[in-house]
Amino acid sequence: MAEFVAALGPINEIAEATPGFVWRLTDDEGQSSSYVPIPGVDDPLIAVNFSVWEGLESIEHFMYKSGHAAYLRRRREWFQPISEAFTVCWWIESGTVPDLGDGYQRLLHLREHGPTERGWPLNTPVD
Repeated sequence: MAEFVAALGPINEIAEATPGFVWRLTDDEGQSSSYVPIPGVDDPLIAVNFSVWEGLESIEHFMYKSGHAAYLRRRREWFQPISEAFTVCWWIESGTVPDLGDGYQRLLHLREHGPTERGWPLNTPVD
């Protein structure tokens, strides 16, 4: 995990420099959201990644076409495979800062009900 942890800063810098990036959650010291606990959830295997983008094209560009892509391809070196949804997307109004607890509830809803207006995986957007 040391290599993954060392890459968090540079990857977040790539995200922030990507057109369409709006905001990302950080801990109290401004570090990666990976260190932010989800309210009411005590699971050491959860790594939080919580951000806002102008649209799907922006985040897809960051994830698959920027320097982030090389790390994404290596995720199995650092994380156990998971068969259920581990990412959830939803639309928010411009200027809104999403709530982490709400995001987690949306992820649980996606796992139970599949893609809906409440949340969907990146590859299955709902209008």
